Amino acid sequence: MRLTLFLLGCGLAFAQGRPPGVVDANVAGVPNLPAQRIAGNDLIAVSVYDSPELTRTVRVGADGMIRLPMLKERIRADGLLPGELENAIAEALNSEQILVDPIVTVTILEYHSRPISVVGAVRKPVTFQAVGKVTLLDALVMAEGLTSDAGPELLLMRPQPADADAPASPVEQRIPLQALLSAADPELNVTLTGGEEIRIPEARKIYVVGNVKKPGAFPVRDGSEATVLKVLALAEGLVPFTGRRAYIFRAGADSATRQEIPIELEQILERKSADVALQADDVLYIPDNKGRRRTAAIIDRLSGFGASTASGVLIWRR
Repeated sequence: MRLTLFLLGCGLAFAQGRPPGVVDANVAGVPNLPAQRIAGNDLIAVSVYDSPELTRTVRVGADGMIRLPMLKERIRADGLLPGELENAIAEALNSEQILVDPIVTVTILEYHSRPISVVGAVRKPVTFQAVGKVTLLDALVMAEGLTSDAGPELLLMRPQPADADAPASPVEQRIPLQALLSAADPELNVTLTGGEEIRIPEARKIYVVGNVKKPGAFPVRDGSEATVLKVLALAEGLVPFTGRRAYIFRAGADSATRQEIPIELEQILERKSADVALQADDVLYIPDNKGRRRTAAIIDRLSGFGASTASGVLIWRR
């Protein structure tokens, strides 16, 4: 009798110590991601109460289907919310008479079906998943902001659902960066749901070469007029012995031709002539005045010769 009671007590203790449902170690303690619709390549965790053989992590196939053990048919997960997939799995288990009134929990571990790409003139081109509410500014923050070469607008490529007769094609939207960053129009900060590509083209440039301290390419910003004096300021000014005239090389109507436009640089600097406007892709060439340079070199030599004779040091060589 005592042996029977002892064995019965051990059985009760074992029954109380066993958890009601065994959960996969990868699932336990993982918070559910925001409830978005499931799609191909997403990673989900399926937990069935008191059925460890059905509790596991499952990768949704590219066709949007999942397969669970003991079920003959695959289950479509594409387009369902976690709660809707729970009902679909429970119904399948019940209809195939595997379990009666099963309790199913579906947890989204990773979204892989909602990529957002940010490329172009950003500090860190990146591709990430749209989890929860993601806006256009959030995407720029993920890319660590814009570079100094960023143009005046960004291109937002959105996927468009395919019709029965026509294939899917992306929809392009141009958004001015200045209005977006200054919050001048809050509607420009659109919500992203995944599948978008954000492109930030580099700004068009004006090129400065020749007798300047810092030759280079300088971006043309939207809303500001580029002129010869402004570009010279960006190039940190002129170096000595600059010519009186400069030249602007500008692409003609035919891309194969290029115009050469002379400007009176000295008169512009002396405020005797109006400043000249520049266009994107212009090349501003500041030539060297070789005559002035040779004259200055001769004067330097004569000055050195006079200083040497005045000091009483004179060397004659034949």
